[in-house]
Amino acid sequence: MDSLTQIVLGAAVAEAVLGKKIGNKAMLYGAIAGTIPDLDVFVGSFTDTVTALEMHRGFTHSILFSILFAPVFGWLVSRYESYKNVKGWSWLFFWCFLTHPLLDAFTTWGTQLFWPFNTRVAFKSIFVIDPLYTVPFILFLILAMFQKRTSKKRHFYNNMGLILSTSYLAITLLLKWITYTKFEAALSEQNIAYTQMDTRPTPMNTILWSANVETKSGFLIGSYSLFDSQPIVFNMYPKNHELIANFTANDKMQRMINISKGWYCITTKNNELYFNDLRFGLLSMDPAAQDFVFQYKFETNNNGVLQFTETEKGRGDAEKLLGELWRRIKGN
Repeated sequence: MDSLTQIVLGAAVAEAVLGKKIGNKAMLYGAIAGTIPDLDVFVGSFTDTVTALEMHRGFTHSILFSILFAPVFGWLVSRYESYKNVKGWSWLFFWCFLTHPLLDAFTTWGTQLFWPFNTRVAFKSIFVIDPLYTVPFILFLILAMFQKRTSKKRHFYNNMGLILSTSYLAITLLLKWITYTKFEAALSEQNIAYTQMDTRPTPMNTILWSANVETKSGFLIGSYSLFDSQPIVFNMYPKNHELIANFTANDKMQRMINISKGWYCITTKNNELYFNDLRFGLLSMDPAAQDFVFQYKFETNNNGVLQFTETEKGRGDAEKLLGELWRRIKGN
């Protein structure tokens, strides 16, 4: 999830663990702890694109990281804070570290909770930014913040924020199941043979959902809003995997294919090749669009080394997509 959401979650979890003993300091340290797992982004900036993608939400988002580093941070903080209970501080960091990847596991990218095992947990039921999850959570946290640390109201407000946010996550799983059955029924009605299907919510909502469908000749992408009244339309995107025949034996190409879990297609533009990770959709609702959210130009450098470079996305792209999404959410 986005940094703000993880800060709020960390603060609320820390308040539940240690708020009665140290007051708002619990929220402060929880907010800090809630951002620590995402430091892998900065580490990834010192390496190549493929390795950075592999590292993202890896070790720092694992149960092992929570177990190993919570006592370390707990001991460090207890050395200079007036509250000297190492166990209490360790529990605070442990639960903040652990709930961070647990929340991320509901997103499309998922997390390597069981690192070092190469298994990524991804329920794909919530977008990385979702106001319906974050805004109520923030409001209850603010209400709790202005109560005395031993106040019953403080405990109530903080718990309500945690309960509502967790309940919303459960609802997203239900919505995923409902929309998945809609896509299944549409494929059956249209007599479309397919090998697998993957669904996810579109940006900043859980009303409009998108589906990737793999067929023998290519990938279909369709969208369904809970307010739709017309049949689901699927648009075809050729796999074009033959375009990388000269690169399939390359280690980096194999790693990119593994990162995408096989959900990728190859496109060309100005005689340049692009690797598109289909799991995150397009930057446009236009059926003819080719501008995928995660698109990587790949080429060999002067030393014959294969390099991947992510295409830049501007603010205008996001604004255009949000406008199109808003119109589409209201139904077809």
